[in-house]
Amino acid sequence: MLEIIYQDDSLIAINKPHGLLVHRSKIADDAKEFALQMLRDQIGRHVNPVHRLDRKTGGVLLFAFDKEVEIAMQKQFQEGLVDKHYLAIVRGYTPSEMEIDYPLAKENGTLQDAQTSFVTLQQSEIPLAIGKHPTSRYSLVDANPKTGRMHQLRKHFAHIFHPIIGDRPHGCNKQNRYFKDELQMNTMMLHASSLSFSHPITSEKITITAEVQGEFKRMMDLMNFSF
Repeated sequence: MLEIIYQDDSLIAINKPHGLLVHRSKIADDAKEFALQMLRDQIGRHVNPVHRLDRKTGGVLLFAFDKEVEIAMQKQFQEGLVDKHYLAIVRGYTPSEMEIDYPLAKENGTLQDAQTSFVTLQQSEIPLAIGKHPTSRYSLVDANPKTGRMHQLRKHFAHIFHPIIGDRPHGCNKQNRYFKDELQMNTMMLHASSLSFSHPITSEKITITAEVQGEFKRMMDLMNFSF
């Protein structure tokens, strides 16, 4: 059963588990369960997602009950009016805060502007011998993407040489192999922690938050992070 973290007459949000697709996709035909269908079955009502989360990303996922609200919320996302925050565990010690302004290419090669800001919440050095060093360093960051490009956070953190742990396409193969083989971690350390926006019907300021899930919490404990 999905964890419902917000619901009113127009909107409903879940804390999406890591590894769950939002909806059916040709690029992941191995999947048998989807957040969209699971939520419809759980509440017995038609819903549509107003934004997307990667399969391996957990956290706040927002749905609308009707088309009018869906379109209004999508417009807020497209215009950058939704304040999005993510928790990520990344390799190395990140700066205390940073603005990343680095364009990202669409599938057709067209460049799109992309901006992310983040603050470092905690840092940890633990006795994991990965590669030539006897210890490994990690940072827990609060990332705030200003734009909504595909895989933006994954690409931006890889660009500054602090890849997200468990991000196989853009991350560090050596780290990811160790976490999978030695620590049995099969997800990615990226969690959509909050969304803030203006309610499309009432104009009320809404903030929805989601607690980190089991595997993310296990890695936080391993690294002596507390949140």
